[in-house]
Amino acid sequence: MVDADALALVDGPFAVPTVLTPHAGELAAMLGVDRADVEARPLAHVRSAAERFDAVVLLKGRHTLVARPDGRVRVTTTGLPWLATAGAGDVLAGLIGALLAAGLDPRDAAAVGSRVHGAAATAASGGGPIVAGDVAHAPGGVLRSLL
Repeated sequence: MVDADALALVDGPFAVPTVLTPHAGELAAMLGVDRADVEARPLAHVRSAAERFDAVVLLKGRHTLVARPDGRVRVTTTGLPWLATAGAGDVLAGLIGALLAAGLDPRDAAAVGSRVHGAAATAASGGGPIVAGDVAHAPGGVLRSLL
C-alpha cells in the first residue's frame, strides 16, 4: 500500500502485490504528464500506471478508478465532493490496508475499500460538509447495514 508523499518514490515494478492510491496530481507526477491530461483521460492514465508499475492503481476522484496491470478496471461512484478533504485519503488507505490484512487480493481490497469509503462519507455527511474524522467513524455502520 503506497499513498500520499510516498507515491513520489515509486519507480518501477514491485516484488509483492501493491496498491497505489494517487489523486490526479500525484498520478501526473508519477507518469511525467500534465494533471490536466490525467483529468481529461483518467481511464487511459490509470491503466498506463497499473501496467507500468505492475500494481493495482486506485485513482481517487469524483469517480474512483481501480485498475489492474492487465487493464481491467472497476469504477466506484459512491461518495461526495466533500470527500476531497484533508485526511480522507488516509482513511481510505486504512480501509484498504485492513482489507488487505483480512486476506482480500489487492484489486478487491481497493475496490471494496473505495466503495465503503464513499458510502461512509455519504452516511457521515448528513447532507453537508464533512471532515476525515467523520468518515473514519462511519465504516462500521456501513458494513453492518450490508450484513
